[in-house]
Amino acid sequence: MKSECLRIGISGGTFDPIHHGHLIAAQEIREKLELDKVIFIPVGDPPHKTDIEVTASTHRLNMVSKAIEGNSYFEVSSIEVDRPGYTYTIDTLTELKDKYPENSKFYFIIGGDTVPQLVTWKEYRKVFTLCQFVAVMRPGFDSGKIHCEARRLEHCFSAKIDFIDAPMIEISSTDIRKRVRESRSIKYLVPESVEEYIYANGLYR
Repeated sequence: MKSECLRIGISGGTFDPIHHGHLIAAQEIREKLELDKVIFIPVGDPPHKTDIEVTASTHRLNMVSKAIEGNSYFEVSSIEVDRPGYTYTIDTLTELKDKYPENSKFYFIIGGDTVPQLVTWKEYRKVFTLCQFVAVMRPGFDSGKIHCEARRLEHCFSAKIDFIDAPMIEISSTDIRKRVRESRSIKYLVPESVEEYIYANGLYR
């Protein structure tokens, strides 16, 4: 095993579809934390979204691939899409730990509103030992309460949670899907290649 220490960002999500908000946040965090790369990992069968229909993983994976073209620091992984059954962060982190040099550091990018939900994740105590979380605050959430919860998780479970200021653009995948259904424009909300892919494959109609 190489002794090289890599600093690897992880951006996970359904990416249904991926949009400029995801890309801008990942780019800002990569630069501020001087990460060697950011891996975008579309979820396969998300356990937390059993009540809504999620677009086929092949399409979501293809859209991420198109969105990050031209950025040598970004890459996409099908690690969760290829895994049968529900996909859990603990399994993904364990696989990545085995794949990269043992002293590599992983920085898991989340929205600040996800911080209170971390204790609902499968084997969350072990997850806290495998990565450092990088939280980006989204508009409309109580930052005071979220910061307080982060400190509690650090004190009780030795979690590592940092907050990063990044340009936050109010774009949501839900709104993009709604716009497509209503035949409204999604130009400038997603990369042009993603927009073309959505229309070419008749997604979200």
